[in-house]
Amino acid sequence: MGDAFIRHIELLGYEKRFFPSQHYVYMFLVKWNDLSEKLVYRRFTEIYEFHKTLKEMFPIESGDINAENRIIPHLPAPKWFDGQRSTQNRQGTLTEYCYTLVNLPHKISRCLHVVSFFKVRPDDMNPVTDSQIKKPEVFLLPKDAKKSLIDITGPIVLQTYRAIADYEKSSTSEMAVKAGDMVDVVEKSENGWWFCQLKNKRGWVPAAYLEPMDGPDESEEQEPNYEGEQYIVQKSYTAVEEDELTLKEGDTIEVIHKLLDGWWVIRKDETTGYYPSMYLQKAGKTNTSMNSELRNWSAPPRRSTIRNAKSIHKQSRKQISQETYRRNSKKYIQSRRTTKENFQNKANVITEKKEQEEHKPKAEPAVPPRPSKDLILNRCTESTRRKIL
Repeated sequence: MGDAFIRHIELLGYEKRFFPSQHYVYMFLVKWNDLSEKLVYRRFTEIYEFHKTLKEMFPIESGDINAENRIIPHLPAPKWFDGQRSTQNRQGTLTEYCYTLVNLPHKISRCLHVVSFFKVRPDDMNPVTDSQIKKPEVFLLPKDAKKSLIDITGPIVLQTYRAIADYEKSSTSEMAVKAGDMVDVVEKSENGWWFCQLKNKRGWVPAAYLEPMDGPDESEEQEPNYEGEQYIVQKSYTAVEEDELTLKEGDTIEVIHKLLDGWWVIRKDETTGYYPSMYLQKAGKTNTSMNSELRNWSAPPRRSTIRNAKSIHKQSRKQISQETYRRNSKKYIQSRRTTKENFQNKANVITEKKEQEEHKPKAEPAVPPRPSKDLILNRCTESTRRKIL
């Protein structure tokens, strides 16, 4: 029989243990190639040390030499103190990590380091405990949550983008990049700030400074919507460029094009222009603490303002002129007005007809003509005829 290897790793949940001191361990069901299934327990600090060693063993696949070649999944470092909340919140990340790990090329997924780490240990069979201390508390993943976390179509690989120019950070939460740097995008926020990582650095980078490796990113942007969505201005802004708009807090506007760099094209009456999306809030939406926090951030740079930008693509990004936005907006507003007027006219006609019918005098029943004397004599009885004659 060949060497043992792992077919599948399933995260079942975690245990809260109280000996020798309070700590948390994750429970994994490991399915082996001989169809056996074993239950193992691992602390997150152990898993992270395992992950670091794996990266050192495979520097190319971990992206240490070239970020483009990374296939080993990411794993966040342990916190200074891991409580129950962080243990619980990390379950989704660990589920994705294990799924990706098992599906890596065999030289990694079946290497001795991986096989040894998930083999059953003596303390997996008989955890060290103390009868005087309360028993461990078990927290299993709900069935629905387990299904949604495990039902993944493929390995989780972060998108890699290239910096098109140097960017110097202006706050501790940002990350500086140099032109040509390859960064992994962890989160894309529609306010124009993307959370990225570069080797051991992490932070927010303006989306305007990043471009995908496979070509211009128009496909990621929505098409203009000249019908417009109503938004409320949450923070005033004074235009710096000619194609920007100056607005006051509380103004109501319509968003007609949402762009990736966080500068949306908006319409105020019949005027169009760019405005920072992070200073806008959808009409009817309640304000959140996150929205309030974003108001204190500075607006990200616009793509058009980046100097010395060097794209690796011959084809440049398509740009719609403000004249096009204005013209299409005007057409839409006019058609909306015409529709409204037609509807109003129809409503007025119906109202007038109703009023006319209400004021029209009601028809009285027709009085039949009095019959002639001859007709009466001809049709009446003999008794009546004698009385008349």
